[in-house]
Amino acid sequence: MSELVTQLPESLYSQFQSETFVLLNTVDHESGGPTSSAISWIYAVNSQVLRFALDHRSRLVTNIKACPKITITVFGKETIYAINGVADVVQNYLEGVPFKMCCFDLRIEAVRNALFYGAQLASAPTYEKVYDQRAADSLDNQVFAAMKKA
Repeated sequence: MSELVTQLPESLYSQFQSETFVLLNTVDHESGGPTSSAISWIYAVNSQVLRFALDHRSRLVTNIKACPKITITVFGKETIYAINGVADVVQNYLEGVPFKMCCFDLRIEAVRNALFYGAQLASAPTYEKVYDQRAADSLDNQVFAAMKKA
């Protein structure tokens, strides 16, 4: 992927239709330095917009509101992608979720292969939720339903 790509390729769009985790990279509003946090409440609205939700208590919300240029790093099939763009608040408080969540849309400006030259991922990283699986599934369903209504 050497040329500038401004939307998700089909493989990434498909990946973002089900639960996946990404690294959300922001600029810290106090230090001005880079930050990176893992999130999983994210999906592709279309090939040019990613929608994600964050707990309103998270420092990330303040960071994005202060500097909306962000990068999403995602582990795709055989490679890692950096998705750059500008995030806008879609809904300050999602309805139907048991705690305050802020919903953002990332308008994609660039999608780049971020894996070093000559490398290929043998497998994407996986994660497990280590708390009550029924509670996790219920919360995930509430958050994604609220995000889709936003």
